[in-house]
Formats: sequence, structure tokens, C-alpha cells
Amino acid sequence: MRYLTVFFAAIIASLGAVTAAGAQTIETPAEYALIMDYRTGEILFEKNARVPTAPASMSKLMTVAVVFEKLKDGSLSLADKFDVSEKAWRKGGSKMWVRVDTQIELEDLLRGVVVQSGNDACIVIAENIAGSEEAFADLMNQKAREWGLNDSTFANATGWPDENQKMSMRDLALLTRKIIYEYPEYYGLFAERQFTWEKISQPNRNPILDTFDGADGLKTGHTEESGYGLVGSAVRDGERRIVVVNGLSSERERSTESTRLMRIGFNDFTTKTFFEPGSVVGEANVFKGKQKTASLVVKEPVRMILHRSLLNGASAKVIYEGPVSAPVSKDQQIGYLRVSGEGGKSKEYPLFAAAPVRELSVFGKIGLAAKTLLAKPPSKEIEAAQ
Repeated sequence: MRYLTVFFAAIIASLGAVTAAGAQTIETPAEYALIMDYRTGEILFEKNARVPTAPASMSKLMTVAVVFEKLKDGSLSLADKFDVSEKAWRKGGSKMWVRVDTQIELEDLLRGVVVQSGNDACIVIAENIAGSEEAFADLMNQKAREWGLNDSTFANATGWPDENQKMSMRDLALLTRKIIYEYPEYYGLFAERQFTWEKISQPNRNPILDTFDGADGLKTGHTEESGYGLVGSAVRDGERRIVVVNGLSSERERSTESTRLMRIGFNDFTTKTFFEPGSVVGEANVFKGKQKTASLVVKEPVRMILHRSLLNGASAKVIYEGPVSAPVSKDQQIGYLRVSGEGGKSKEYPLFAAAPVRELSVFGKIGLAAKTLLAKPPSKEIEAAQ
């Protein structure tokens, strides 16, 4: 294995190093917290983010994600009318104010869940899709396994306190990323500022829609067990961040802390592209080739999220089994580029031959063999020095 080390001092920091060093200087009163980059899914900061905890109404994101999937596959339509049961009508907590024995279009029910956080609207949706809220919770658990939400379990559609209703901050962020990416035609619901039903107008409960420019979602939550929580997302200059917090002490603290962490997500971390696809990042030695080396290129952008405190001391290594035997074809994979940062973690990018390298002719191989045989062996003194 050969290593060609290239130093990018003050230029490249590894993706993994961000959480290992600079981001750990972030402090928060939230018991659970996470900042994620939407594009890469990279966790920029986390605090107890993989611990399952009571999600309160933030778990309504799972309820709407199940609905969004059915809308996308055509098994439901926004115009479908759902029947309101007595159970839904009687449900306490935050309400859309549905009336028993009426029918409501699914589009209105979704606004009742997303904007008004209506527990009653969630039950209407659950019963009409699965027959009962319990059966819908089973469907939520099935989808959680399919979607890789391994720290989540569900007992209801509302987030009502239950020992089997748990989600981690990481799972909430992953679910948010899925909703934004897979269901963009419905994501706009989360940015709506108010919704009126039965002549009762209720504002969106998400504070960052007003406190952070570029915020466009998603959901708050609160129970005595969970404290105050929020899942938020925002876009600035083409970059999107996701912030999840839980276990805060008040609505005010939830608003100020989620806004502060979102600001950190954008201001303290920046995305840099160091190599575009097709850029030459190194050379590989070639044996029996008409050229002695092959240029190595990346086919994807070498793009890193950098914390401002970790701009120095990173390195990149071109690693390959070598020398590479000719012939070498164009686009043949030859090793990889490993970018490492101060935290000890690294990210790897495959490297490919930029151009073909033809094999030496028979006479060329004879000449190479002669040179090898006639080469003067190193003295013992030189070997010792090495």
C-alpha cells in the first residue's frame, strides 16, 4: 500500500472532526439537542441525541409522514373525506375542534395536525387509515423500522404520554430530512402561519418562523414529562440546517434556544468545496507503463462542512495498492483520497485514472528488465540510514 500525503493546512478540516472538537464547545440548557446538515445528513452537534425520550407532539411528524407516503403512492388524496368519531371529538390537549359525526377533508385535517397540533385531527386520520389508533401505531412502528428510525417506538398518533412513545433527537432529524426530501409538495404546510376551523383561528405554534429568517418548519412539543421541545429547519444561501431540542423549561426558553442553535448551525459551520468532479488530486506510480504515473481524479465534489475553530492542521492522503500494473484504463478505480482532521475521524473519496496508460511493448519490457538488473543495489550504510 502506498501513501501520497498532501497537506491542506488552513484549508481542509474533516467532516468528522467537527463534532469531535469545535462543536463540543457548544453548550445548551436543553437536555437533548442536535444540529444536522440537511444535504449530507452530517450531525454537526449532538447532546444525548441518540437517547429515546418522550417526544410529545413532535411525534406527530411520524403521523403526517405516514399520510404523505400514502398521498405520494396514490392510495390517498387530499380531497378524501374522513369520518369523525366520538373518541376523536372527546380527545383532550391541543385541538383542531372537530365535530363528531361529521366528515373532514384530509387536506384540512393535515393543517389541523401541522398548524394547530390537533390531537383530535390525529385520531381522525389514524382511525380512517388503519381502523383504530392502536392499529395506526402499529403502522407507525412498521414504518419506523423501514425508514431506519431505530430509536423510535409508538403507542399513539398524537404524542400523548405513554411509556412506549419514544423518539431520539437523531430519529426526529432523520424523519425531518425524509419529509423535506421525499414530500416537497406537502412540506409547505409547516410554514403556514395560521389555520381556521369551525370559526376558530389558531396560529402556528413554531416560534422560529418568526424569530429566524429562512425558517420554514416544523413542529413543537410539550408535556410535563418531556418538557418543551422543537424540531426546526431553515434555509440560508442554499444551505439547510435541522435543529432538534427537547427538555427545555418553558416556551420562552424553547424559542430563544432553538433560535440560538439554528444561528450557530449557520454561523459557526460553513460548507467548502475543495475539488470539483474531474479534479486531479494526485498521481499513482505505474509499472510496465508507457507513462510512469497515472493522474488520479475524483468523480464527486470533495465538499466539507467546516467549523471555524478547525480550519488548520488537516491532511489528505492518496492511498492505493502500488505500483499499479499497466495497462490502466480511463476511469479505472485506483485507491481513494482520505481526508482527516484534528478529531481523528476521516472521510474517503474513490479515485479514478484520468487517462489510459498503455503497457510497454515487448522491447520496452526487455529494456526495463535490463535497467532493473543493472541497477546498483544500495550499500549497507544507506540501508542502515534508512
